[in-house]
Amino acid sequence: MRELFRISDQIETFRPGKLLCIGRNYAKHAKELGNEVPEDPMVFLKPASALIESGEEIVIPRASSDVHHEVELVCLIGKAGKDIPESKALEHIAGFAVGLDMTARDIQSKAKAKGHPWSVAKGYDTFAPLGEFAPPHALRHIQNTHIELQVNGETRQSGNTNEMIFSVAYLIHWCSSIFTLMPGDLLFTGTPEGVSQVHPGDQLVAKIEGLPSLTVGVRAA
Repeated sequence: MRELFRISDQIETFRPGKLLCIGRNYAKHAKELGNEVPEDPMVFLKPASALIESGEEIVIPRASSDVHHEVELVCLIGKAGKDIPESKALEHIAGFAVGLDMTARDIQSKAKAKGHPWSVAKGYDTFAPLGEFAPPHALRHIQNTHIELQVNGETRQSGNTNEMIFSVAYLIHWCSSIFTLMPGDLLFTGTPEGVSQVHPGDQLVAKIEGLPSLTVGVRAA
């Protein structure tokens, strides 16, 4: 588990808080899973204990036989706020990183069929790999940036943040209307199409233009 975040070479550090994750924020991803495009952001939470760093391994839990990768742009909140105006939302970002929202799809499907929450399917230890944070200016075009994931050298996900249904600024505004955002909170902004299963021995490389890449392995529990 990551206990502190540092923004590149800056002295200031942040302790991880809430992991706010946005589901179905790319229309093609919603379609590939047979889901409707939401009218409002769909938010779920992950525990901070799910975080791992580049160079570590995702652990497939014994309870699941179908764990999927989901590459995402992640925002680190650096300034507290409640009911943040959309026009001021980006001022609350301390840094950006590339991350993965790992999902036990079989467990999630069973929960959805029963109308239960997704917390178990999303919250296992190691299910939130996160790359090194870069300062906000490193991401020159937040809503027009390439994002991709390679598995064993093969591109599985390739998209652009201009495909988001809800922009980063709107997500911060909307989430802050529900949760008071605090320094150290993380916002996972959704994944493009191409999610698929991972297997023990796989090597995942996640990339977002302008940000440090993220490399993680996969092993069975």
